[in-house]
Amino acid sequence: MVRGGFIMNININNKKKVLMVQGLHEEGQKLLLQRDDIEPITIMSANEDEILEAAKEVHGITVRTANISRKIIENSKNLQVVSRHGVGYDSIDVDALNDCGIPLAIAAHSNMISVAEHAMFMLLSLSKNVFYYDKFARKADWTTRWDIRAWDVAEKNLLVIGFGRIGSRLVKRALAFDMKVFVYDPYVDELEIKKSGANYVSNFLDILPQMDAVSLHCPKNKETINMFSENEFKIMKESAFLINCARGGIINEVALLDALKSNKIRAAGLDVYDDEPSTSSNPLFALDNILLSPHIAGVTQEATIRMSKQAVQNVLDVFDNKVDPEVIINKNVL
Repeated sequence: MVRGGFIMNININNKKKVLMVQGLHEEGQKLLLQRDDIEPITIMSANEDEILEAAKEVHGITVRTANISRKIIENSKNLQVVSRHGVGYDSIDVDALNDCGIPLAIAAHSNMISVAEHAMFMLLSLSKNVFYYDKFARKADWTTRWDIRAWDVAEKNLLVIGFGRIGSRLVKRALAFDMKVFVYDPYVDELEIKKSGANYVSNFLDILPQMDAVSLHCPKNKETINMFSENEFKIMKESAFLINCARGGIINEVALLDALKSNKIRAAGLDVYDDEPSTSSNPLFALDNILLSPHIAGVTQEATIRMSKQAVQNVLDVFDNKVDPEVIINKNVL
């Protein structure tokens, strides 16, 4: 039998075993349960050894945030596909999947609207300084009413880094708020960006000093790690906002801490961090000019259902030789 690819392995009961690491929403599970040729298995643990043991004979794996290591992959002798419950895949050993000829699928269309909305929420919340005013309103203290700390987003310059599924949808929403939108994405054609109504940027550093806000929507890789660090903060406006709903590590957190404490930029919004789950000892969390959320930009009721269903469907499509190349990260194994 060929490992990976689309040749079906047959076990004793003639069923494909699908391991749901950290579980799945019931709507996704329904897609497995309605198939007589599938045996669903659930493990709620993210522990490598426990996943290793549970995955030994499975044909497909769906996974939320747990690491799927080379050790797990190489010991899963029947494995044909790993499917992420989301779009990021830095927790998956893609090199190991490539070596074994196993595709990695992502829930590409599941949370793009949710994350774009969350980035827009952060931009608006920071601009209107909602938490500052909320604190006084709860005390019925109106003395701050004319201590004006809110700004309009209309006519402000927004730089969106990454024009993929999420970034392109943030552009649409920002334009609806009458913002002047600029896009940097070296992998997207200039005409496609201009058709959206945004301005094309070939080098984001050239226009960074004019930007009122920056929102990151690019993958974390060798090109983007520490993309925003000391040098970038030096040339940004002191009144600028920086938002990251992409991946921790794209912003250098040490440099961001200094930039926020020394007012090199006005504020930041973070949904992702260098270390996750984050701890309260992170010095960024002591600042009052930062808006935080626990990596939940793409976690809404609707997105969770969409993610669970697409994560399962991606597995079934590989089993049924109906795979959509658009959702496969390592297309070379197809």
